[in-house]
Amino acid sequence: MDLRFLNAEPTDAERVAVDALGAGGRDQLLPALHAVNDRIGWISQGALNHICRRLNVPPAEAYGVASFYALFSLKERPPRVVHVCTDLACRVNGAEALADALTGTAGAAGFTWHRSPCLGVCERAPAALAFEAGDPAEERLLAPATAGEVVRAAAGESEVDEAPVSVPQQGEPELRLLRRVGVVDPESLDAYRASGGYAALRNALLLGPAGVIREVTDSGLMGRGGAAFPTGRKWDATARQPVRTRYLVCNADESEPGTFKDRVLIEGDPFALVEAMTIAAFAIGAQKGYVYLRGEYPRALKVLRNAIDVARERGFLGEDIMGRRGFSFDIEIRRGAGAYICGEETAIFNSIEGFRGEPRTKPPFPVEKGLFGKPTVVNNVETLVNVPLILTEGGEAYRRIGTGRSSGPKLFCLSGNVRRPGVYEVPFGTTLAELLDLAGGVPEGRELRAILLGGAAGGFVRPDETGLPLTMEDARAAGTTLGSGVVLMLDDQADLGGFLLRIAAFFRDESCGQCVPCRIGTVRQEETLHRIVGGRGLSTGGDDLVLLREVGQVMRDSSICGLGQTAWNAIESAIDRLGALEDRS
Repeated sequence: MDLRFLNAEPTDAERVAVDALGAGGRDQLLPALHAVNDRIGWISQGALNHICRRLNVPPAEAYGVASFYALFSLKERPPRVVHVCTDLACRVNGAEALADALTGTAGAAGFTWHRSPCLGVCERAPAALAFEAGDPAEERLLAPATAGEVVRAAAGESEVDEAPVSVPQQGEPELRLLRRVGVVDPESLDAYRASGGYAALRNALLLGPAGVIREVTDSGLMGRGGAAFPTGRKWDATARQPVRTRYLVCNADESEPGTFKDRVLIEGDPFALVEAMTIAAFAIGAQKGYVYLRGEYPRALKVLRNAIDVARERGFLGEDIMGRRGFSFDIEIRRGAGAYICGEETAIFNSIEGFRGEPRTKPPFPVEKGLFGKPTVVNNVETLVNVPLILTEGGEAYRRIGTGRSSGPKLFCLSGNVRRPGVYEVPFGTTLAELLDLAGGVPEGRELRAILLGGAAGGFVRPDETGLPLTMEDARAAGTTLGSGVVLMLDDQADLGGFLLRIAAFFRDESCGQCVPCRIGTVRQEETLHRIVGGRGLSTGGDDLVLLREVGQVMRDSSICGLGQTAWNAIESAIDRLGALEDRS
């Protein structure tokens, strides 16, 4: 290795923050960067040098990792920082007005602020994340946020309130995945067990690993993160690998604008995720699991840490779980640091291992060679919390929920111009119109203009298409996608052109830059949209539309991962389904 250190030494506080992590290798790089950023508020060259010496990482590579994440700063800044979300749901709910109100205020109040991509609290938009470095660091999600509240929170003068429950259906008897959220104390293992918790793990231990995989396969459970891959097939392929060491990764980095269901599940029912991961580990033969959690979720981090610690103390994690000799499994939380691309399964591996969070080429697939080069299962939070339901009701009974090809209950995140935003649980096959009715439709006196399904990587549907059954196959046949469950409503007052520009800017910012089609294509896409929306055609608007389509198709056909492959989807659907840019040609 070429270890070249600049002439800079860490402060005592920086040294203590890093040394508190104990011994470790390169895979501790992300936690070490978090430790310094949390304690000091930024990462100095001296701190980076100390991290590199401790972990034996080349400084240039460590710099490349530290500069990859939006939540870290390599330049000195005040210890108090506010991230103001100006992404899709917040944009249509006053985010720009909030940003304008903060302009000129922050410096005098002793903090800095900047615009941020989605913070994952779309149901309470507009949102802001207030951060104050220290020992310990303090973080608070403010939603809905006002300029006055942001200033008070940044100054440490406001009370930390419990987040309101974002489940409008709370307490309804037909709920399955959401039945405990807002009803059962999320920090009490006894309350969780009294409501049926750990019955599924007990059943799993009786069935054995092969029996668990069979039940999950029979249930027809498909991944809920957007790819919709059959979960049983993924588990079976991993369990069959001849390599003894295997890993389980829970993808809790839901960074898709408009998505917040995984946050609600973790905050409201964390023991369900711990139990589900334990069942999955038993089925595939994994002894170690990671939860890769969004760095912008302070409350989710708190309650999940508590759930893992309590489960370990009570014998539900660790050695000989629930008295089963030889069954050992434990969970580590690995905090993300603001990178949308780390929602891609192989980018998560690189991030955990201490590299830049860039996707890997496939094959080999994760079930063969994943985290640390070992067979790995990656499932998101919603997918996993279906597993206890399957193990208590049975795979066949679960399959009868929903439709034949899209089985089970599904969570949808409703936000934007909607009366009752939040997470809704409905069976697959419910129509979009029925879901919108549950949420009360658009505000009184407004008319529905468009619905964005699947988030920034999804597509638009028109108001006359709300009869669409919400299933994987019906969405595909209609030329759209359910994606991660985003249903973002736009009324007749929404600025659709500005909305599309924000989508383009999002993908430009979040591209990891590894492959040329995405690195260059996302920039060209945004530039072209600016010309069209701003009425400044390169030659004619028609030519710009042709260029936009060509760039989008190249990204879709040749990008390494799903970011570049889907960056054109929503814009294409706005042109073709909504006629959004026709009057500008």
